[in-house]
Amino acid sequence: MVRTECRLDPRRPGGQTQALETRLRRLIVGQDEAIRQIVSLYQTYVAGMSCPGRPLGNVLLLGPTGSGKTRLVEALADSLFGTEDAVLKIDCAEYQHGHEIAKLTGAPPGYLGHRETRPILCDEALRRYHTESRKLSLVLFDEIEKAGPPLWNLLLEILDKATLMSGDNRKVDFSGTFIFMTSNLGAVEMETVIRPRWGFGPAITQSLDDIQLVYRKLSSIGIEAARKRFSPEFVNRLDAMVVFNPLGKSELRQIAEIELRRIQDRIMTSHATPFAFTLTSAALEQLLVEGTDARYGARHLRRAIERLLVQPMSNLIATQQVRRGDSVTIDSEPNTKQMIFLRETGNYHRSSTAHG
Repeated sequence: MVRTECRLDPRRPGGQTQALETRLRRLIVGQDEAIRQIVSLYQTYVAGMSCPGRPLGNVLLLGPTGSGKTRLVEALADSLFGTEDAVLKIDCAEYQHGHEIAKLTGAPPGYLGHRETRPILCDEALRRYHTESRKLSLVLFDEIEKAGPPLWNLLLEILDKATLMSGDNRKVDFSGTFIFMTSNLGAVEMETVIRPRWGFGPAITQSLDDIQLVYRKLSSIGIEAARKRFSPEFVNRLDAMVVFNPLGKSELRQIAEIELRRIQDRIMTSHATPFAFTLTSAALEQLLVEGTDARYGARHLRRAIERLLVQPMSNLIATQQVRRGDSVTIDSEPNTKQMIFLRETGNYHRSSTAHG
């Protein structure tokens, strides 16, 4: 019998994983390495290789505000379950004192509200979006550095044993859960490294080697800040520390295009007066000028879109200045830099783009 060997490729993703990665790359801009690490953990789950008795993944997301940490988790939920609401979100700033933990675990027997209040972290909440083919949950602890000692103790138990004792002494099972935690630690130091590269200062060489060097510096800064701030017992429970890149003008332009398409979809599917809108190049540039901020990233851009586009269009709808089937062109007035809304009556096209 002749023995043959076939070289295997451990880097080749499975079908489900490849589809998830493609979807996330359409929704998330400028964070390819973060997507790769999240998708890798999901591949482990799909293959049935996740460590038993622990959560499917304990992931710390680091980086400046507005870089997409929370958005990536929401995009993951949307890709897996069809809705961003499939993420169970915990704002850690709200749980800095012992009595506040009862909102998460439920009040113990004999305490006020024991039977009246439903704990946020319970099996029912974790299983809410389970399907026959996908029995997993997503939990997000936002701004983990703001958590008080009681929440830290609770979190360490979840990260290690995938269990939580509720107020009525029932075990809540987190073994089928991806635990995400966000933090802005190291953001100030990252900004000094990334500012020239991302277009908010003097231009520098942008060769592939330079870009990779910047990414390595950012990862080092974020991870070092986390190790200084968090205890070794917490860090040792993590499966991944994912560092997000600050977003620059080119990334914000792509995010603007994604957000504009989402607004167009919202108008078409959820409003009684569906109409199409397009932005001229001048209007898009003005939107980026108003919404570009090195410190606040995409969060500042989304506020600019709400202020300059969504609110004015809401007024147009409320006053019936636009009607079903109209096409609205949004331009920027050269002298005042104000947005101008021009209506063209007629049939809209469902496949129209959100910008010109």
